[in-house]
Amino acid sequence: MLLDESARWYGYWTVDAMKGGHVRKYYNEIRESFKHSTKERVLDDKIRKLIAHAVKTTPFYADFDEDTPLTDLPIVTKDLVRGNYELFTSSMYKDATDNRTMYTSGSTGTPFMVVQNKDKIEHNTASSILLSAVAGYFIGMKVAFIRLWVGDHAKRSRLSLIAENMIQIDWANIDDEALTEMVEGFRKEKVQVLIGYSSALARISRFIDEKGIDASDFSIRCVIPMSESMPVPVRRSLERQFHCPVRAWYSNEENGIMGIQMPHGDGYYIDTESYYYEILKMDSDEPAEDGELGRIVITDLYNYAMPLIRYENGDLAAGEHKRSHGRYRFMLTELYGRRSDLIYDTKGRIVSPFVLYNGLAMLDDLKQYRFIQEDVKRYTLELNGEPDKLDTEEMKALVRRYFGEDAEIDVQFVGDIPVLNSGKMKNIVNRCPVYQP
Repeated sequence: MLLDESARWYGYWTVDAMKGGHVRKYYNEIRESFKHSTKERVLDDKIRKLIAHAVKTTPFYADFDEDTPLTDLPIVTKDLVRGNYELFTSSMYKDATDNRTMYTSGSTGTPFMVVQNKDKIEHNTASSILLSAVAGYFIGMKVAFIRLWVGDHAKRSRLSLIAENMIQIDWANIDDEALTEMVEGFRKEKVQVLIGYSSALARISRFIDEKGIDASDFSIRCVIPMSESMPVPVRRSLERQFHCPVRAWYSNEENGIMGIQMPHGDGYYIDTESYYYEILKMDSDEPAEDGELGRIVITDLYNYAMPLIRYENGDLAAGEHKRSHGRYRFMLTELYGRRSDLIYDTKGRIVSPFVLYNGLAMLDDLKQYRFIQEDVKRYTLELNGEPDKLDTEEMKALVRRYFGEDAEIDVQFVGDIPVLNSGKMKNIVNRCPVYQP
């Protein structure tokens, strides 16, 4: 570490020690679990205590017994929580002055909030520090955080930004002029860490290549994508441009940073000290087999203010449970993204979006794309690029390779494809009536 980084790193832990050392205690536990996996008896005890607390203090779980097994509790969706906040709020923490409220608008802009107690906040901080360090980002490093910064809860004070050595970059209304200023700012400000939406980082990567910018002398030492899947070609492009590792977080606003992408491949290590994950089958609440595509269901082990037990966050993945000598580890072996974005071939079989991400993401002269399933066999491919420089027949062949030779594909050239209210880019859209919930 450099002197300035070391001062912030040790300074942070000194302040934490003065406050009781809670974050350091949790950090050490999570680090131990990352190295050696989680003790099953400790995990079971956390789940049991959380359920007992929820039964005693929240209306939603009041009719259950305190010793109810986790798998006998209902699946909880975002819509269910959104319409019944008071049922999930713990009477013990309802009026606590040290609670924190996290907000997310999701893809549609519909508000969603989760209240977190102090212990959850401290544990989330510890997990964030550890999973950031695994990616190469340590407290004190100069970080540029690229996202849509909206609402008073998202704003940081100048003093806070100085303390965190952070630059907030708003990903709203970004054009080439803004990109030029942004990239030059990375060099001028000696930014060491880039964190941001995968689609934002992809656009920055493409801009660097288009403008012939030599980023090899930048100070960037790690890149952390978040919130969206990053195509492998984009990840490799960023690694080539900045000569540093690129490892994504798996996170959301309501839970926090829950996992980190492995250095090779697309799998994610999940923090099992803080969360218990289930992967359930697509059409039932039965457990999926290891490696089988299913619905992610999360139990947040530390949020006692608003217990989220068996919370289905809308993401799909394949996972793998590993148990050995009384210890437990969980990996997401493949992350598909939102259930609403599932796409199907002409015979009704699910197709991984990565076949399109990896096939289209880094094509020369293609700035943006969006793939839409209009009907069972009918698809639209929207392209933002130069028509005379893009081989549309080659793109149709790519689609038919994975979706069926009888796929009907309409290629349309469009201008800028707008981002969602959340600031993220939705590359895959399913409008087919047959596949709507």
